[in-house]
Amino acid sequence: MTDLPDAVFHTDGDVIVPTDLARGPWDPNAQHGGAPAALLARAVERFEPAATQVARLTIELLRPVPLVPLRVETQMLRPGKRVQLVGASIVADGTEVVRATAWRIRTADIPYPPAPDERLVPGPDAPPENFDMAYVSFGSAMDIVRAKGVFGVPGPAAVWFRLRRPVVAGEPTSPLMRVAAAADFGNGISGVVTWDEHLFINPDLTIAVHRMPVGEWIGLDAVTWPSDTGVGIAEAALYDAAGRIGRSLQTLILDTR
Repeated sequence: MTDLPDAVFHTDGDVIVPTDLARGPWDPNAQHGGAPAALLARAVERFEPAATQVARLTIELLRPVPLVPLRVETQMLRPGKRVQLVGASIVADGTEVVRATAWRIRTADIPYPPAPDERLVPGPDAPPENFDMAYVSFGSAMDIVRAKGVFGVPGPAAVWFRLRRPVVAGEPTSPLMRVAAAADFGNGISGVVTWDEHLFINPDLTIAVHRMPVGEWIGLDAVTWPSDTGVGIAEAALYDAAGRIGRSLQTLILDTR
């Protein structure tokens, strides 16, 4: 697919303009959650830069995010030398459609016993695939390598993701942006029901990372926990090629089509 747009978003002054790569799977006129998640990760990292690391990012998808020009607004909710809480919002046509809060923790050289050597195997060494979609979407922006499970067969799954295009044209994609872009696929790869008969939409996404990933590949080992009340969660362990980096969690609205 060499004719893909060159990025998920373009900038036009203070305005962010989505391309077709931002499109989601539930509504062809709305964005995939990973696209605004990556955009908000960019915002909270760039706001009043300091020697901090985003350790937790929570995204509230208040409304479907349309494929229209967007504005991103950012503010410091809780300043501090060691811990800061940053808030960011995406506004479309004057309406807030997504908001995020991020805990930024100061970084320092503090000796500590190493974390357990836990890796997602197999790694992203096989030839990458692409999502089979009828139209260009956020999935088209991803190379994928399956580590566990079969696409289209309900159940837990593990998948490696690598962005094929930058999130914002002309800018490097940061490690946190790569995590945010991939983590929103957790419910999609681990659904316990089929796409053609059911919905399992997430109105939120929380990412917690103890270290930033190294390299372009982000691995998700995901499982969905449903209930017969129409409420569920999807959770995923997050990896880079060297090992575990954190965890993601999505609340799910379960329904039939």
